[in-house]
Amino acid sequence: MAHRPAASPTPLPPVHVAGPGPGRPWQTVRARLEQDGNAVVTATWGEWLTAALADPALRPLLGHDWQRYRRTRDAAARYRFLTSRMIVKYTAAAALRTDPAVLDLAYRIGGRPFIRGYDQIDVSLSHTDDLITVGISRTGRIGVDAEPADRTVSFELLHRHMCTPAESAELARLPPARQTAQLLRLWTLKEAYTKALGQGLRLGFTEFGFAADSSALTAPDGSPAARGAWAFATHLVLGSRYLVSTACQDTGLDTARDTAAATMLDQGLTGAVEEALAAR
Repeated sequence: MAHRPAASPTPLPPVHVAGPGPGRPWQTVRARLEQDGNAVVTATWGEWLTAALADPALRPLLGHDWQRYRRTRDAAARYRFLTSRMIVKYTAAAALRTDPAVLDLAYRIGGRPFIRGYDQIDVSLSHTDDLITVGISRTGRIGVDAEPADRTVSFELLHRHMCTPAESAELARLPPARQTAQLLRLWTLKEAYTKALGQGLRLGFTEFGFAADSSALTAPDGSPAARGAWAFATHLVLGSRYLVSTACQDTGLDTARDTAAATMLDQGLTGAVEEALAAR
């Protein structure tokens, strides 16, 4: 398979999609996936709820998740589950140019979602309060995490459990307001990265860090830990109410620009197979 330099572009700000209808936001999602290899979508479950409940094809759209949706007793949890699954499917469908109902949303051990049959597409889901965030990538792993921007986190209580020595030293020099903001930024970045790796909280947050000025991945002593294969970014969304961090991997594989579901076959793999057959 052909390789290209692994230089994942810095993730762009999330695209806000206020409902499942067609329009420019979905075109932007598709364009970003084709041009940059990844895209992030944000929405609130309230924006999607009316359309979701009125959709006559809701049951086939949810697929295997229908029974879980029906069994969830708490109304808020049920509606958040419903809309988050719809947003994942609509985001993947926009990228793949297909009907969301034909996509089979499944889950790996630990609950990480994936689109069955489309191994080139990686998906990440995060929700907090009324915000739902979905990341999608065709160049490698992706992870997203979101938190309310005004969430109060204590440096004294948390830094020994989530910061590297270099990060703790950097944070200790900051005034309280900036210290809290930077600690929350680090928390979401680390959550996003471990989600992308499929590790969750099993990977200790003190084992890796992020540079204060560039969000580059660092070792516990603050030295660089990755060379271009990963890119990270943090953005404020929905009127600066929430902080969204994204971790994107670029494997360096020359994936196909065409992301349509009907034709999404890696041309690099096709060429390798043809060469192998010709050599026999």
